[in-house]
Amino acid sequence: MTDAPVVASGTGPLKVERASDRGSVLSWVGMPIFLAVVFTGTYLWVQSQELGGVEQRVLTRAQLTSRTIQHLELTAVSTLIVILIAIPLGVLLTRPFARSLVPVVLAVANIGQGIPSLGLLAIIFVAFGQLGFTPVVLGLVAYSTLPILRNTMVGLQQVDPSLIKASRGMGMSSLAILLRVELPLAVPVMIAGIRTALIINVGTATLATFFGAGGLGYIVYNGITLNRTTVLITGVVLVSGLALVVDYLAGVVGRLLAPRGL
Repeated sequence: MTDAPVVASGTGPLKVERASDRGSVLSWVGMPIFLAVVFTGTYLWVQSQELGGVEQRVLTRAQLTSRTIQHLELTAVSTLIVILIAIPLGVLLTRPFARSLVPVVLAVANIGQGIPSLGLLAIIFVAFGQLGFTPVVLGLVAYSTLPILRNTMVGLQQVDPSLIKASRGMGMSSLAILLRVELPLAVPVMIAGIRTALIINVGTATLATFFGAGGLGYIVYNGITLNRTTVLITGVVLVSGLALVVDYLAGVVGRLLAPRGL
């Protein structure tokens, strides 16, 4: 009966993927094949168009590569910072001695998502008084903290209390229970939060071009302002495809990190 789904019985039912899903061929290769078809189709379509001076300047290999790398740097650095902040903070807020701080911390984290992304980046730009990489990263951090923080807390709170009691009965310390029982069982929910934050950051980083940090927003912006459909569609496909690639890779990592049997 190894194919039966596992359900955690904490504060609410949590359906976790079947163990057999780890080896599903479609789950591993479906998205890469889809992305390969989309990127190849877009490339062939662009090559079939009559490209003017603007297209030849914006859609060069060097330009697209440079902008994609900038976009990835913004996404990776901001998401790493959020992970380093939100996961320890989420763990802390699920401990009994810190639960009184939960409403305050969540209210602060909600501020980032309550403000429109462009407005948030503008506020941080005004506060720093400069354009560039750092203000944009701080804006992305503020905008994507809530999903990881919330999912870390929910994942830990949904661990079956009887498992924690049993672990204490076996003589495990609180730290050992956290590291060997709670966190491994919370990984699927935590990964879902990280995937959400990654997609938010990939999408929001498109606005970085307005604040001197580059990224694929440069391609989209040129397509809109210069009324070049080919440039616009190329930029949109790259941003959307990048979001799907990042989400897929995060999902693969989540499957590899999830405890066996879940």
